[in-house]
Order: sequence, then structure tokens, then C-alpha cells
Amino acid sequence: MPRPKPISGFPEFLPADRMVEQRVLEIIATTAELHGLASVETRAVEPLTQLTRKGEIDKEIYVVRRLHAEAGDADELALHFDLTVPFARYVLENSGHLHFPFRRYQIQKSWRGERPQEGRYREFTQADLDIVGFQSLALHHDAELPLVALEAFERMHRDLGLPPVLMRLGNRKLAQGFYAGLGIDDPSAVLQRVDKLDKIGPDAVALLLSEQLGMDASQVSAALALAHIRSTDPSFADEVMQLGVENPLLEEGIAEVASVLEAVSAQFPGRIAADLRIARGLDYYTGTVYETELVGYESIGSISGGGRYDALASDGKNSYPGVGLTIGVTRILAPLLGRGLLSADRSVPSCVLVAVDDEQSRSAANEVARSLRARGIPSEVAPKAEKYGKQIRHADRRGIPFVWFGNSVKDIRTGVQEQADPTTWEPPASDRRPTIVHRFTA
Repeated sequence: MPRPKPISGFPEFLPADRMVEQRVLEIIATTAELHGLASVETRAVEPLTQLTRKGEIDKEIYVVRRLHAEAGDADELALHFDLTVPFARYVLENSGHLHFPFRRYQIQKSWRGERPQEGRYREFTQADLDIVGFQSLALHHDAELPLVALEAFERMHRDLGLPPVLMRLGNRKLAQGFYAGLGIDDPSAVLQRVDKLDKIGPDAVALLLSEQLGMDASQVSAALALAHIRSTDPSFADEVMQLGVENPLLEEGIAEVASVLEAVSAQFPGRIAADLRIARGLDYYTGTVYETELVGYESIGSISGGGRYDALASDGKNSYPGVGLTIGVTRILAPLLGRGLLSADRSVPSCVLVAVDDEQSRSAANEVARSLRARGIPSEVAPKAEKYGKQIRHADRRGIPFVWFGNSVKDIRTGVQEQADPTTWEPPASDRRPTIVHRFTA
């Protein structure tokens, strides 16, 4: 059988890199739970009609069919392209069993059939944070989710060495009110094109606005001027007002941005900034929107985004407005791991390799390993009763720091060997589990 070739867009990590991913997922989960978010998992497939209900994403969807499907089978199914639309369906189905505001985090894979490139994959892991209300949801939740996400990112920065992040804050009400104040009939169409600024640049966006939407030169100039306003403090509001546009929705959006910016900056100064070009491409966002980048690695693109959605989940009688934020775990890690900037210092979780004198004494070695594991020390027994030198080399190749010989343990990095009892011996805290090492430049 020939060696199989990897499938483009479906990344698979080697064990040391997978350990980095697991540590990141652990940080996200524990941070979310510290803030009272409950874990949720939804099915991998949804009806195709449900997935294409909102936004411009139908070309990215993987359709799922049974090999022997017959005409007249149930609704056509597709793999979910994000976790927000499935979560909206989950809330509607289970609303009678949920307590609102419902606080959720969800870590799962998603699938998109787009062209693979760095930062964009066909199969990827996402972590979603959401707070959903019944009929209404207070504005302070728009600030709460960035606080959860930024706390997780700060832990990744401190504990794993990932670069710091900058969260950019926008608001659909602000943008739509501004465009409406300019006399534009379809603000959403402008939002969709302004959202392409980072990809195609201001000149190309100006051309789209004028040729596709028929905006005149003054409208185009004002729209681009709004999109270039950035600030880490409330001064952004003055810059908006200086553009001379008035609209009640615009004023509401300005107030919302100022409220979120003030609350988040108080805890994470310098990690969030108002950036009025941020609109998000999907049309279910109705207010606050977020985009986040790794500082110094902006070429990867947005690693986290989301916003307020007031009408995503509704059964026609009741509505479930919410605010959500996605962390693109694979989008963050695959480029960094691929460049060799992150890894674990060993390829196995084992802290100790228990040497075997001969096969007759393997049961004794197994008992030593059992005693160590009972106290949370990851251990494995040597696969062969070889010469000690070969068993030490086996441990060294895998990055295992300690080898256990009878009644003693040896740190093979330093050569220090000492008497030890498997029921009481403790390794240094830093060796108990693999350490994440990074090679980022300052």
C-alpha cells in the first residue's frame, strides 16, 4: 500500500503539538467555567435549509448524504460551518429546560469547503462563548464575553508564551445609523463591502461602493472616514460626530461602544480598541461586534470574533437574543505550530519510565508505575528488558525526564540518581506534565 497523502485543509497534529492544543482547550474551558458558562455539545449535522438561512456562506457548506439514500428521504443534511447556528437551534429545542440568561461554552470541530490557506482550514476546532436571554438581554453582557475571552488569552500569553492579543470593537447599530444618516437605503450592503477593507484595501472598497451600490463621492468618503476611526478610549465618539452625520441609531451605537470599551479596558487596558471598520460579514449581528488578532502575527487574520445577535434564535412567538464570541483554536495554532513557534518539551505525557531488569520482574515494575499513577504522576513501563543504557535512550528520545530503577530514580538530564519510594516520591512540579515551549521573538 503506498504512503497516504494528507488532505489539504484537514490539519492533524503530532503528539507534542496536540499537547499544545489540549493545553489551550483546557485554558478556555477552565476560564469559561470560572465565569459560570456551562459546557454544551451539539450534533455535527444540521438541515441544509437551516444552515443557509442567514449570511452568504452556502458555497462553503459540506453536504452529507448516505451512500444508498433514496428519493424522498428526510431533509438534506450538512456539516455545520460554525457553532452559532446549531446553538440557536439547540436553544429553541431546549428552551423549556434552560434557565435564562443561559451561559454556554462549546468546543467542537466545524467544517467549511473553502480554499485552504494559512489560518483557514476545511476542518477546524472552535471554542464558542455565548450568553442568551429570553425576550431581552442586558447590554452589560456585551462586555462580559470579551472579559472571559481576554482572560483566557492572557492565560495563554502568561502560561504558554503565546503573543498578546488586541480585540477590536465595532457596532452594527453605529455603522447602520451612520449610513442611514448619509441617505443610504441599504446599510447592510455597505457593511458587507466595508468588511472587506482589510482584504482588498480602501481603493477597492471605494470602487465597490460606487459601482455596485451607486454611492456618490461624498458618501463613499464619509463611509471610509468612519471605517478608519480607531481609539482605545472614548475619543472615538468625538471623531464620529465631527463627520457631521446625525441619526438616533448612530447615537445608540456610539453609546454601546463606549460602554463596552470602558468596562473591558478597566480590566484589560490596551487589549481592546474601538475600530469602526469592524462589522462582521454574517448578517445576523445586530449590535456590538468583535474581531481579535495576535499582536505581531496579524497576517494570520482574525483569531476570534463575534457579537450581539438579537434575532438569530426565535420561534415566532418568543425571541432569544444573545451575544456570542468564537475563538478559532485551529486558526491560532496551526500556523504557529507549523512555523515551529510552539511545541511541548516531550512527545508523551509520561514523567517517569520504569525500567525493567528482566521479564520476570515486569510485575514489580508495573506495581511501581501503578503507585506513581495513583498520585497523579504519569508513568509508563519500559517496553523491553534491555540494558539500562538502551532504556535510558528510549526515555530520552521521547523526552521523559526520569527513569526508575528498583529503589531509585534518575533524572537523565542531569545524571543525578537518588533513593526513592514510589508511594512518596514527587517530581518537580514543572516536570509532572509536559512544558509548552515557545520561540516567539520579543
